[in-house]
Amino acid sequence: MAPSLRRVAALEALRLRLLAGGGALDRPVRWVAVSELEDPTPFLEGDELVLTTGMRLTSDDAKLYVSRLVTRGVAGLGFGVGLTHDEVPAGFVRAAEEAGLPLVEVPRATPFIAVGKAVSDLLAAERYEEIRGAFAAQGRLTRAALQPEGMDAVVDRLAREIGGWVLLLDEAGNIRHAAGEPGGKKDGAAELAAKRAAALAPEVARLRAAGAPSSLALAAPDEHVVVQPLGRRGSFAVGSARPFSAIGHTIINAAASLLTLGLEQGSGPKEGGRRVRAAVLRLLLAGEVQGATETVAELGAELPSGPLVMLACDTPDPDAVVACLPCFTAPYGEITIALAPAAEAEDLIALAAARGRVGASNPVSDPKDLSTAIDQAEQALVTANPVARFAELAGQGLLSLVDPEAARAFAAALLAPLHAYGSRADLVSSLHAYLASNGHWDAAAQRLGVHRHTLRYRMRRVGELLGRDLDDPATRAELWIALTFNPGG
Repeated sequence: MAPSLRRVAALEALRLRLLAGGGALDRPVRWVAVSELEDPTPFLEGDELVLTTGMRLTSDDAKLYVSRLVTRGVAGLGFGVGLTHDEVPAGFVRAAEEAGLPLVEVPRATPFIAVGKAVSDLLAAERYEEIRGAFAAQGRLTRAALQPEGMDAVVDRLAREIGGWVLLLDEAGNIRHAAGEPGGKKDGAAELAAKRAAALAPEVARLRAAGAPSSLALAAPDEHVVVQPLGRRGSFAVGSARPFSAIGHTIINAAASLLTLGLEQGSGPKEGGRRVRAAVLRLLLAGEVQGATETVAELGAELPSGPLVMLACDTPDPDAVVACLPCFTAPYGEITIALAPAAEAEDLIALAAARGRVGASNPVSDPKDLSTAIDQAEQALVTANPVARFAELAGQGLLSLVDPEAARAFAAALLAPLHAYGSRADLVSSLHAYLASNGHWDAAAQRLGVHRHTLRYRMRRVGELLGRDLDDPATRAELWIALTFNPGG
């Protein structure tokens, strides 16, 4: 923060004497400009202390000269005496007082360069204090990161450091933790934080897109916001009523580093758990029930017994589904699979549907039938909005007349070019979203969380790989049937 004119004028070594504008001495002085021009304003930026000896000025010039300085936003005027003028012309004193512009007399014994050096020293001292404050803030943030609350403590500390609000968001843009008082109000802070997160959702999506900037700065008349990604695990937003200084950005960046590290470290145990559950699911599908049971026991859990309903869950936040379902879950490609006891299936379906789309299989009693149950759940998931059950799907419409094995073979052959296209499984999911939205670009893009231009590119690629015209209703019907019987390849 720049020193005020009051602080500059109080320096005894300069022997400045205030003549007018005493009510505006708290203006910041960001530089000293020396000029003998009748109109120096084209060479000024604002917040300068302008020094002149009045070589080309008289009292008659005072009103116009002062008004120009005020319009330009200078901090004050220093009038040197003892050269062109023995004392500051009375017209300048009157004009400065009327305009509310601080006017100080600079004695002959004080060279203008001394004023410039003094202001420069004050600016350097202020800068040093800011840097020292930034280091101290980084230390407080680091200590917060070592507390049991971890990332939440960092978010709380950052909100206090900047005197504003902070939102910590997950990969889907949902609030992990909020601190400060969004909107400057204590009541309804949770609702205000939720509104803030919803308003920032498009900006968060921009940061997740390929080639996105490393951060975003947004400004409104009464609020300034910075949004930054936190690796692959989420993002955070920081807001304040005042613009962020360079030191403020340094503090925000320090917090970003600590939050990114915390998220990545916290994801380690979760990732390990996902891999173990995925391995258990593979054992079950291979018929190795004993090995799967023993492995789950190592996790302190157990597999359900009796008839099971397989749930295929498609959600932007798989961890939330895993946390809310009191049954065995495992990642399966891009979806989450849950083994629901048949007696509790409807309750578990409702819990999962609150967080995304769910497809449910028919109940199975023999572990050997789990592969069939997964196929049924995935087929139901294709039409889920947000819930679909295979029993309902299989008993309706023309698809119930189609031989499932023949249909799956047809689907695999038709969609093979998409599944073989490197690792771009997003072509299949994009095609499904496009067809499910009846070819409406905006609706499909929003469903996928991508820009409509990205979706258009993908659909052009799908058409090229399949050699089909996606605008043809017959082609769309065939592809929809294929996706119904072969949703994941």
